[in-house]
Amino acid sequence: MAMEVEGRDPDKDEFLQEFGEGYGYPDGPKSVDQIRASEFSRLDGLVYLDHAGATLYSELQMEAVFRQLTANVYGNPHSQSDSSMATADIVREARQQVLEYFNASPKYYRCIFTSGATAALKLVGEAFPWSHQSCFMYTMENHNSVLGIREYALEKGAAACAVDIEEDVRDRRYPVKISQHPLKRRFFKDDEPAGAAYSLFAMPSECNFSGVRFNLDLVRIIKEDSERVLEDSHFHRGKWMVLIDAAKGCATRKLDLSKYPADFVVLSFYKLFGYPTGLGALIVHETAAKLLRKTYFSGGTVAASMADVDFVKRREGIEESLENGTLSFLSISSIRHGFKVLNSLSMEAISRHTESLSAYLRKTLSNLRHENGDYVCILYGVRNSVDMGPTMSFNLKRPDGSWYGYREVEKLASLSGIQLRTGCFCNPGACAKYLGLSHQDLLSNVEAGHVCWDDNDVLHGKPTGAVRVSFGYMSTYEDAKKFIDFIKKSFVCMRDHPTSLCESTIQSDFYGGLKGMPQNVGIHVKSIIIYPIKSCTGFSVESWPLSSTGLLHDREWLLKSLAGEILTLKKVPELCSISAFVDLNRALLIVESQRCKEKLVINIKSDSFRHTEEEIGLHAQRYVVHSYDEDVNTWFSNATGRPCILLRSSSSNHHIHFKRENSVDMCRDVKSRLNFSNEAQFLLISEESMSDLDSRVKSNAKNVAQGASLNMSSNRFRPNLVVAGAEPYAEDTWKNLRIGGKFFTSLGGCSRCQVINLINEGGRILKSNEPLATLASYRRMKGKILFGILLRWEGVDEVELGKDLWLQVGDEVHHDIKMGDVTLRFL
Repeated sequence: MAMEVEGRDPDKDEFLQEFGEGYGYPDGPKSVDQIRASEFSRLDGLVYLDHAGATLYSELQMEAVFRQLTANVYGNPHSQSDSSMATADIVREARQQVLEYFNASPKYYRCIFTSGATAALKLVGEAFPWSHQSCFMYTMENHNSVLGIREYALEKGAAACAVDIEEDVRDRRYPVKISQHPLKRRFFKDDEPAGAAYSLFAMPSECNFSGVRFNLDLVRIIKEDSERVLEDSHFHRGKWMVLIDAAKGCATRKLDLSKYPADFVVLSFYKLFGYPTGLGALIVHETAAKLLRKTYFSGGTVAASMADVDFVKRREGIEESLENGTLSFLSISSIRHGFKVLNSLSMEAISRHTESLSAYLRKTLSNLRHENGDYVCILYGVRNSVDMGPTMSFNLKRPDGSWYGYREVEKLASLSGIQLRTGCFCNPGACAKYLGLSHQDLLSNVEAGHVCWDDNDVLHGKPTGAVRVSFGYMSTYEDAKKFIDFIKKSFVCMRDHPTSLCESTIQSDFYGGLKGMPQNVGIHVKSIIIYPIKSCTGFSVESWPLSSTGLLHDREWLLKSLAGEILTLKKVPELCSISAFVDLNRALLIVESQRCKEKLVINIKSDSFRHTEEEIGLHAQRYVVHSYDEDVNTWFSNATGRPCILLRSSSSNHHIHFKRENSVDMCRDVKSRLNFSNEAQFLLISEESMSDLDSRVKSNAKNVAQGASLNMSSNRFRPNLVVAGAEPYAEDTWKNLRIGGKFFTSLGGCSRCQVINLINEGGRILKSNEPLATLASYRRMKGKILFGILLRWEGVDEVELGKDLWLQVGDEVHHDIKMGDVTLRFL
């Protein structure tokens, strides 16, 4: 008994005491721990917190799907065979299941299968009876797929208007207040009375950005008393219909259409139970369906048509007239198994379970403070009396009040085995509202180069998006706890925190090993490496000539897909199995790959490339390039396993065409001519820094990929220069260098990504969390994980004057360092 008590988790006991009443399915056929053990074994060691993006399918669910498909024959439902009739029966049962899930009577509602919630929304937008007296009104917190309906409305002459919804608890009859944003129109004709026109109000059941659940009383209020709640609107006397985007909300709380009789409801099944993807539904009220007017007709939607005459007779059935072509009937046949999972637990229990986890996480995050007393986490949408779903978004602050970038959080979470989502989640209205971004802020961000899914997470001192975590029916307390521990370890600054470097200026502690040391004794070049083809393996030399772009021929070539995408290690890890070597004496580029029997030999001084030139963009710069003949491109296509072409930077082009100077995508070295390197002409690392990192990684060996070597090779970091003889990380402080009589300027540390986690083990490309996870624990600086320094050579003019200048192994390295000037802002 004593051992049992000793093994208890006091944190979990505290959670269960406060939030445990609805946690874990105590009255269900299985507890949540049993569900995870028997149906989600693939989550072992992984924390999945992006159920708002896509929830996960159960392994038992997929086994049932497979048994069904292997035991039955299903034909095209547009045929009349026995197998086709079996399919028709399956589809009919599936429609009924969907309606039952929403408590929608088949007397009034129909289920239209689509390729997803987005396709269902598009169907409503293009078939709705818009007129010049119509209005499309939508809440600010709506997905882009809902906002897209605005284009149909405006093109048909209707107006469009965003609104904010606020709870008004003082008014029992109308518990919501609607505040309108400016009306939008493209053109207008006053050709019909407003009362005869149909308008559409769109809202989500749950905001996919903040988790705020909308008051569904809005359905009846808008439909039955629009004159009162929309009295300030020109359209208050029109005939209003209501659309609910339930794609996010219905996964953890049922939408009861008998209580809230919306005209249109859209959903995607992968949001409900993980599988199938590419299948959604539009639940439409019969009276609303009869108003929809589709222009396009297809197979399955017509009773008769003629090919050479303008004649078509459409099917009268609502489902048949609105569904295009052959349904995804095998996917439809599988949804019964997903519903079986949800029904076995009950949606009420799922709702209680997920809400207990989200309430616990919100409370814990909102209470986190730095050592100086400042709050760490800013949660969005959380207010008294507001109903919240199991989704939350937030941003994190440093002790000095600046923001941690959400991409930094996402990258570090991934290294810790935590999957979440960051950005605006395709919900620009909610993002702008909660982050306090004005129209001018948004336009400034776009002008600075910010687009969805890029790394520009903080611009002009404000976040451009947020971190989002969301729970599903199989989420556990341990998932939430591991995430909380990750936030505390990585972002909360406390005095006794072993990995927190929370002071804004780090001097003596970080560089303690350098005090009193002679700074220019015995440091020399240990290795010189050239990478002729961007992202491919390079080669080491004893000496090598310099050019106006850095080391001669370094990253002078790259590979581009036929679609125009530049191939990099991040996108195509197989590139590291291609090695390139330049023979200066014979003027040859020699390339090898395990996928190709013969080496590829290219004469770099002949006309083996085509004479046509083209321009490409890379890292906010424009390059003039030459391409090669078909034989060369075929070799690289075989080596990479995808069609691609080899391009060479034009040696005659001495002018780089930069994008606008304030572009956030601009590479670091804007003064020098570069080939295809990411940021600068040279990357330097030290042997001692490598050795220190190697020992740290070995002490954290659990993060190394199975079968991979524990030894950290400098090749992982793709340096041009490896130096030896300095203290670990002394290079961080170097500002000006003289290497073998040539002068260089340090441009600062090199930011690292997961490319350094790739390992080429005998042709097999392995991925692990190391060494990036270890570096993240002690080498973070304002959202970046640094290792090595970037250099610019200051002797370009000498090369252009015709001097023959070389670097060689053994060259002495001298640097000028003033300890009082060292200022690094870590974390």
